Amino acid sequence: MSASGYPAFDGCGPDALFAQGLAQGRFKVQCCSACGQHVFYPRALCTHCGSAQLDWIEPSGVGCVYSSTTVRRKPQAGGDYNVALVDLAEGPRLMSRIDGIAPDQVRIGMRVQARVIDDPAKGKLLVFIPEGATP
Repeated sequence: MSASGYPAFDGCGPDALFAQGLAQGRFKVQCCSACGQHVFYPRALCTHCGSAQLDWIEPSGVGCVYSSTTVRRKPQAGGDYNVALVDLAEGPRLMSRIDGIAPDQVRIGMRVQARVIDDPAKGKLLVFIPEGATP
């Protein structure tokens, strides 16, 4: 522990470790070994019990759309896209987008599967595709 009472880090913090996993094409979330709950966004302490005993695991990637909105852009700016909140089967809710269908076709309750893609402008990104769709 540091003088502030928070866990001290040797090397990278949780955000950097998450980014490193994505750079390797792997989607990981944290799982607390004290209470068994999954945690996302990467944290130093479990948001459920306060423990610092957070391990990195690869979730199933299965999720369900909780909410979605379409962001409108001119075609020359890349066209419309969606922003979605997805509930993972393991529990955490995260923000991403749903690829493979038109933005206005994303529906609340839609089953989706996580994918790490290589975006030429932004690098590796976590996105979701409709369950049963081919990447």
